[in-house]
Amino acid sequence: MKSGLKEGNTAELEITVTADMLAHFENDSVYELYSTSDLIHHMERAARQTILPYLDDNEAGVGCHVNVSHRMLTLCGMKVLFKATVTDVRDRKVECEVEAFNARGKLARGTVVQAIVEREWLEKKMREMSVIANITSEPQTSMI
Repeated sequence: MKSGLKEGNTAELEITVTADMLAHFENDSVYELYSTSDLIHHMERAARQTILPYLDDNEAGVGCHVNVSHRMLTLCGMKVLFKATVTDVRDRKVECEVEAFNARGKLARGTVVQAIVEREWLEKKMREMSVIANITSEPQTSMI
């Protein structure tokens, strides 16, 4: 990992809520509101921006923990600004506090933790998982 990744580093991401980001389960539309799952996706993207400049070519960042409170409604067409701040860097894990704002105020806050891993290790684990996936498509609770 390159030097400079430290507490206090920040990154921002701005999105506009589109129809494909609205709450739905499978093919059923639930509400015409920004979905929590897309909110979390965008919070992870904002947090990822804090680590990208510091990754060596042989490293990758993978999400390993998310804790989010979705506190306000957001309509299709509204802009959302995400602000990620690094709050801890320890044992190759980076924790960020992420806040999301729309025109009405803070709509969400939470933490995102990313692990910095060697790409070779990650690719090996993915190959191992693909072998397991070819054996069975059922979740194996004994392997978790």
